[in-house]
Amino acid sequence: MLILLGVCCSSSGDGIDLYAELSLQPLPEYTIPSDGVTMTCVACTDNGHIFLAGRDSHIYELQYSTRSGWHRRCRKVCLTGGLSNLISRWVLPNVLKFGAVDPIVELVIDNERYILYARTQESKIQVFDLGKNGNGPLKKVAEERNLSDQRDGRYGGSRSTGGRAASRLSKTSIVSIATVSTMESKWLHLVAVASDGRRMYLTTTPSIGTGGPVRGLTGLNAIHNRPSVLKVVTTRPSPSIGLGSGITFGSLSISGRPQADSLVMKVETAYYSGGLLLLSESSPATTSRVLIVNRDLTLPLMTSGSFALAGVGTTGRGTRPLRETVSPLSVEGRTLSISDVLPPPEREAAVQASVLESCDSGNIGESSEMTRAKKLWARGDLATQHLLPRRRAVVFGTMGLMEIVFNRPVDILQRLLDSNAPRSLLEDFFQRFGPGEAAAMCLLLAARIICDEENIVSNAVAERAAEAFEDPRVVGMPQMQGGSALTNTISTAGVGFNMGQVVQDAEPVFSGAHEGLCLCASRLLWPLWELPVMIVKGESSDDMQIDDGVIVCRLPIETMQILENKIRSLEQFLRSRRNQRRGLYGRVVGLGDMAGSILYGANGSFGIKDQGAGRNLFNTPVRGGDQGSIPTASNKRQRVPYNPAELAAMEVRGIECIRRLLRRSGEALLLLQLLSQHHVARLAQSLDSNLRRKLAQLTFHQFVCSDEGDQIATRLVAALMEYYIGPDGRGTVDDISVKLREGCPSYYNESDYRFFQAVECLERAVVTMDSEEKEKLAKEALDLLVKVPETADLLTVCQRFEELRFYEAVVELPLQKARALDPAEDAINEQIDPNRRQAALALREQCYEVVMNALRSLKGEPGQKRHHTEFGSPVRHTASRPLLDQASQERYIRQIIQLSVRWPDQAFHEYLYRTMIELGLENELLELAGPDLVPFLQSASREQSKSGNLIIKSAMPSAPSSITRTRQALNLEQAKYLELLARYYVYKRQHVLAAHVLLRLSERRQVEGGEMLTLEQRYQYLSNAVLQARSACSTHATVNSMVDHCDNGLLELLEGKLAVLRFQMKIKEELERIASRVETAGLGDSSPSNDPFPARNIVAEDALAQNAKEKATEISRELKSITQVYNEYAVPFELWEICLEILHFSNYAGDADSGIMRETWARLLDQALSRGGVAEGCSVLRRVGSKLYPGDGVSLPLDTICLHLEKAALVLLEEG
Repeated sequence: MLILLGVCCSSSGDGIDLYAELSLQPLPEYTIPSDGVTMTCVACTDNGHIFLAGRDSHIYELQYSTRSGWHRRCRKVCLTGGLSNLISRWVLPNVLKFGAVDPIVELVIDNERYILYARTQESKIQVFDLGKNGNGPLKKVAEERNLSDQRDGRYGGSRSTGGRAASRLSKTSIVSIATVSTMESKWLHLVAVASDGRRMYLTTTPSIGTGGPVRGLTGLNAIHNRPSVLKVVTTRPSPSIGLGSGITFGSLSISGRPQADSLVMKVETAYYSGGLLLLSESSPATTSRVLIVNRDLTLPLMTSGSFALAGVGTTGRGTRPLRETVSPLSVEGRTLSISDVLPPPEREAAVQASVLESCDSGNIGESSEMTRAKKLWARGDLATQHLLPRRRAVVFGTMGLMEIVFNRPVDILQRLLDSNAPRSLLEDFFQRFGPGEAAAMCLLLAARIICDEENIVSNAVAERAAEAFEDPRVVGMPQMQGGSALTNTISTAGVGFNMGQVVQDAEPVFSGAHEGLCLCASRLLWPLWELPVMIVKGESSDDMQIDDGVIVCRLPIETMQILENKIRSLEQFLRSRRNQRRGLYGRVVGLGDMAGSILYGANGSFGIKDQGAGRNLFNTPVRGGDQGSIPTASNKRQRVPYNPAELAAMEVRGIECIRRLLRRSGEALLLLQLLSQHHVARLAQSLDSNLRRKLAQLTFHQFVCSDEGDQIATRLVAALMEYYIGPDGRGTVDDISVKLREGCPSYYNESDYRFFQAVECLERAVVTMDSEEKEKLAKEALDLLVKVPETADLLTVCQRFEELRFYEAVVELPLQKARALDPAEDAINEQIDPNRRQAALALREQCYEVVMNALRSLKGEPGQKRHHTEFGSPVRHTASRPLLDQASQERYIRQIIQLSVRWPDQAFHEYLYRTMIELGLENELLELAGPDLVPFLQSASREQSKSGNLIIKSAMPSAPSSITRTRQALNLEQAKYLELLARYYVYKRQHVLAAHVLLRLSERRQVEGGEMLTLEQRYQYLSNAVLQARSACSTHATVNSMVDHCDNGLLELLEGKLAVLRFQMKIKEELERIASRVETAGLGDSSPSNDPFPARNIVAEDALAQNAKEKATEISRELKSITQVYNEYAVPFELWEICLEILHFSNYAGDADSGIMRETWARLLDQALSRGGVAEGCSVLRRVGSKLYPGDGVSLPLDTICLHLEKAALVLLEEG
């Protein structure tokens, strides 16, 4: 019968041992008959499949389920028999079959590659494929029958043992098979142990040969390729059990001294797991000997990280097998079975996530404890002795159970230090393992990092380990290596020709203490460093669908706590030695300034402050002080080797950097624990999608050392504090701040504490109904935030202050932070680099924009730049604020402007003035602005940035420019600033200055491509300028008044320009009338004419119209002088009436008899007579004469005019 038994474990009374009692419970519903087949072995997969091997050489699967009904809950299925086996079983029972069979005696399952191996009694090995995920049908893919006979030399055959041994040699067989984990090798899959102690390493991949991987097969492909063959890759001889094996330190040894009673082994039981091999060798009938074969850790580890193919073989001339230690152990009775003892569940569960998930090991969460333990052990004791306790194994024999405990190298060192062994033994230990590895083990003991609850490190051992770590006699001192000439050929004096020597550059080599610290720190951080701190759980793992998943910490809290404790222990040890000035590190570190930061920016450069030449933590000191770091290839010939003091300083700087990195890493682990305890998935919901994606991809290395990681940590801390101080918060700031300040001060310092205290006050002020209490809490929050302006999250707190209508904080906090971000006032310093100045100005503008957004909000304008801010986390949505009436809005606007103007920040004032102009607050600007408004408007009217950025001048003139300067081209924006300047002068009763500005506006030239300024607009500017000049003249200055004195010259100039502008406007109208009249005449006479000589000259008239249009446009572009108006426009187009007015205005006195005036009058009268006769001439005389009368007689020569009209009338009378 086949019966499934349930295993029940119960804890002890005190609850310490969870597996104190074990009981077996039969399950009747899971009992089936065996059909006469005796089952020889059982194996199960991590997926829950149970396979059984029968003495009939077939493999069965025990299928079970929890379904009820007519289906059986358990059944036995033969997987290798086929249809013929089923028919023969129906015809003839198994007990009546007398044929020879080769029963299966061992089943082994590779749970990483999903392969099943079977070993028969006749040493035949079969390979079965379980599918890519281990749930496919069983498929036989290969079988090997003659493994035990492969003694070829290229496979590392058995050693020659002499004639007597050869005569006693019997046929060997396979006594055990075991899988090789992917941690040990990507290409070797199975190891088979023969009865003579030989170990054969096999592969199931056809592209693996005796020479190693071929045809470009990589390790990753080797894992995912399905098995197809079974062949031996290489063979190791039986373990050496002669004299001299093992490592001894006086009376202490890593492996016991073997007995040399026989050179031929007869192995009856073997067990291999995670690089450890235990062989049970048959001895006299009453006893047996167990050989413990392990890797010799005193040799350098293989660079491939596995059983390298070149290392496990003995083939090839000059090669040697991988060194190993052999420890014989006598056992009473016969050994029947050997098995591993798994690490304690709480310990194994805590470290497996950190150690295994850092490897490419597939689905770790679905693997069994044994699979995970084998991967841990496969890394070796040196890499895991800080995490795992001593390894244990159980030997089951005829005399009972025996537990074997395997000492790690650190345990040997601990015993050496605890037993006051001679110094020579300690030096021998350092020589065997190397100064770096030995120093790393000293650190494990000195900092009490090793994991062994049964063997506690005493204070004496810890102190001796610390002294050994700092002893230069065993760890050495930093020195220069290389620099000597390596001669390629040997030549004697006078013989041959020396072609030169290869010169190796001298490089600094640090001591074993530095190397040991690097090893210890790297092994502690290795499970974390390049892996993400968060993972996304959900149906989709696509980055674009990250919002659909749940972000959680990759490591469990228990794992992070264990790693944090170990990292902090190492950092505290280094800090204590520094404070005590012990060792080279402690003595040297206090001699210099070691200030700096381990954070680096987006460009990859470390964020280290300038500490002077040769004192930067991350730069190598160089002779000459300020010559940079390491000399380049161009000056190699001038390189001078470092002296011992410089080498010591370099090593100490490296150790100090590692200590700070450990401290920061420990703080990061504690912060991750707190975030995980408060449900990091909920905290991550406060981040936007971009930050959540960055968080999901953030590695521990970035979380510790990058600015991006620091910013994300700040946002997560803000979300954590909101959990406590929000409207539905669970406590106060002090509840969590103590843990954050004590555990991770680099992520949460005193400034952060004050900031969140202020936020808590603001949250309370928002919900309170008492106005006095509300204002009190707001002032308290402001007082806290003013002390830490660089930490203030402006976007969050200023919107809270806006809700409270506490605009004093809305103005003061951003300006305080702008000052903190630019304490040197680089934004207004024109002597520095422009890029540096613009960067400082950009930081200030981010702060200024918060105040401007408050103004926009009150004005009703949308805050266009609110979403561009880069300070802190987004503000939580709150209920809409009550609408303000117009009077309240104006009152708060004036309050903000008054508070802003009082702040002594020139850059902010200019930014404020520009924003007020954009928002249409010109009246408030002119009324409330400070004395720097005039320089600002003058500067802005002269120079306008194309990008719209703020332009600051260090000195701006306050006096107006000369009125005789060359006219400048101004765009609409510049003209707007000048108009405001004129309004400001009028508001301040500075009429002369206002007149000058208005004159400049009227005379300005057009910007190419800009909107055209009409003559009417220029006339308006000049009219206002004349009005201001007259106001200045009509106002009498007193002693205490600040008004302008009368400037008659300016008034005359402005009135003259205004008169000339009137002439321009008249001429423009006349020119447009001429062009229109000609075009109208042409349209009225549209009938075709065949007259070759028409009365009208059509071509001349068209040219006249076109010329009039062009001149009308030309005269409209800018102000013209009176000479230009007369000579270029009035005379060419025979505008004699305007010519007379111009001559009269200019008091023209040409020749003595006024010939010009008389001639102009004659032309005007002739023009009128031609149009309407004498009546028209008299009408023109009355119209023009009224403008020129009473003159001095020159402008209106009546005698000449009357005579001209009489002659014209006489001519008309004679003509009838």
